[in-house]
Amino acid sequence: MIDMHSHILWNVDDGPETIEQSLTLLEQAAKEGITDIISTSHCQHPQYDAKYNVVLEQVQQLQQELKNRQIPLTLHTGHEVRLTEKLIPSIKEGSIHVLANSKYLLLELPSSHIPHYTKNIIHALLVEGITPIIAHPERNKGIAEKPERLERLIREGALAQITAGSLAGHFGRSVQKLSLNLVRANLVHTYGSDVHNLSTRPFLFEKGLQFLKKKKEFEAVEMLLHNNKKILENRSFILFEPEKVKPKRWWSIS
Repeated sequence: MIDMHSHILWNVDDGPETIEQSLTLLEQAAKEGITDIISTSHCQHPQYDAKYNVVLEQVQQLQQELKNRQIPLTLHTGHEVRLTEKLIPSIKEGSIHVLANSKYLLLELPSSHIPHYTKNIIHALLVEGITPIIAHPERNKGIAEKPERLERLIREGALAQITAGSLAGHFGRSVQKLSLNLVRANLVHTYGSDVHNLSTRPFLFEKGLQFLKKKKEFEAVEMLLHNNKKILENRSFILFEPEKVKPKRWWSIS
């Protein structure tokens, strides 16, 4: 299995503080059946900005440590890039990691809203040959209030990533219900742990998948894992037509 959203590098953001903590996370990932992890440290975030070369160096160092310890796990470079108006210039100057050297970029919206220029950034990324994947939309307040806002972004050409912990109930029942409804409306396309540590932000990778299976969303599980693999292959996703979502009164009904 492939985890396409993780914070595994040390001392660069709100993930691990030491290399040993990073390695403990990676050992746990292997125990959970994960074979590949894309490292997506925060970039251009108000508090964190993991530099391009630091990401490259740490991923290489961790990969060597995994080899030394005979842990069957392959690491890939990436960033979780906060949406800002300087994003496109940064892409052009080569200071941002796409996901595993593919055409996909993990794009983080502010947690409270969707900026008015979001569509413009999506279009500009597409012109550059890069497809943005919106990170954890289920935890964006604007989308929670009006899920049709995510639908509009998907129709503009963006994709979206659902978080294992959200489906597993780690962020509360309301986020869990919204996550399931986003899956059922074909508004999410990839699946990541967004792991930060083993205590407050663990993997929960298998637990999130089991929740979907319990809800009989077997096709969704297959699609999400398939698309994660397509990132590494730099190939197109399986996509289903997004459903037009209705106001929150309807949306909140499970």
